[in-house]
Amino acid sequence: MPNLLPPAGPQRTLALAQLSNSVGDGAYYVTSALYFTHVVGLPPTRIGLGLTVAWAVGSVVGVPLGRVADRRGPRGTAVLLALATGAAVASFLAVRDFLPFLAAACLYATAQSGLAAARQALLAGLVAEEERTGALAHLQSTLNAGLAVGAGLGGVALSVGTRSAYLAVFAIDALSFLLCALVLLRLPAVAPVHVARGAKLEVLRDRPYAVVTLLNTVLLLRMPLLSLGLPLWITERTDAPEWLVSALFILNTGAVVLFQVRTARSVTGLGTAARAVRRSGVLMLLTCATFAVSAGTPPWVAITALVGGSVLLVAAEMLQSAGAWQLGFDLAPAGRIGEYQGFFGAGVTIARSAGPLLLTALLMGSGAAGWLLLGGLFLVTSCALGPATRWAARTRHAPAPTGAATQTA
Repeated sequence: MPNLLPPAGPQRTLALAQLSNSVGDGAYYVTSALYFTHVVGLPPTRIGLGLTVAWAVGSVVGVPLGRVADRRGPRGTAVLLALATGAAVASFLAVRDFLPFLAAACLYATAQSGLAAARQALLAGLVAEEERTGALAHLQSTLNAGLAVGAGLGGVALSVGTRSAYLAVFAIDALSFLLCALVLLRLPAVAPVHVARGAKLEVLRDRPYAVVTLLNTVLLLRMPLLSLGLPLWITERTDAPEWLVSALFILNTGAVVLFQVRTARSVTGLGTAARAVRRSGVLMLLTCATFAVSAGTPPWVAITALVGGSVLLVAAEMLQSAGAWQLGFDLAPAGRIGEYQGFFGAGVTIARSAGPLLLTALLMGSGAAGWLLLGGLFLVTSCALGPATRWAARTRHAPAPTGAATQTA
């Protein structure tokens, strides 16, 4: 248990803030797709389109919000954006049609993107550089502990299946972000970075960093699998029971709680980060091939394939996450962490925007063949990240930490 807890002080407070909103998010993630389809009555393609537009907006706004965190102070910025995220979730309570759904989703994606960048800048200001990847592993473990609890609550809402049960999930998630903001206020303030008036966003001219971010973005297309791709696949293309959606989410989050910190210990520099990402690409190909087997088979075969694929998925996720954290921080210049993390974090928002549309079209449209195409994309992209990392490391103003840039990726 001690290994699962971050060190006392700012790291533990950051983890508590992460835990505060992740319980609500876990319930939201396992119920949102089915709520908008079964209760509101939106077709899956409309949901995919709305989320695509919303996360596209969030990806554009994330960089300037990250710069605001650098210049105005990350703690205050994070608190305000946590409150804005809670308000966005609460607005889903009033959604009855596509346009209100789109407006609420845009507000949610914008606030979430800015909050992620501000939190990274806050962590960089409170945690020593050599401890950041380990701190992020603890935060991811804490996040998934909360998500697992929330997924259990979401499973209860799914089993009840009423409109009131679904709406209670959204209310809990909104309140969880209010609690998150209160916890963030307990952290020490981080001094803002003074930037010359009129200075431009340096990250927008950093082409090697942009390429690394782009490749990482493709790998992050795995993110909508648990919240959208698998729920729709299970209910539309397999004979597996609907409660398996919640069970697989709990399996994923529980494994990350137990093993993410241990997995991150193998990542100590740019070279080991690139190798971890490449291994995750191999596992993602196997994951997609296993999921493909679940279509058109008896329920017990479908359940076995879906559980086996989910085990491979979480192993790939932990390797890719640890590698990406190291790359995002090591390749960002000091004093511009919020700006660079806002840009790197845009990969998350772009993946969330392109992912729903891509997954609904690829998996619902092409079936098993779509899974194989998706797996091949993950493998090719993960292999390309090594050369891109070495290129980016050569262009940094300072040598890569611990000589990692010279390692074979």
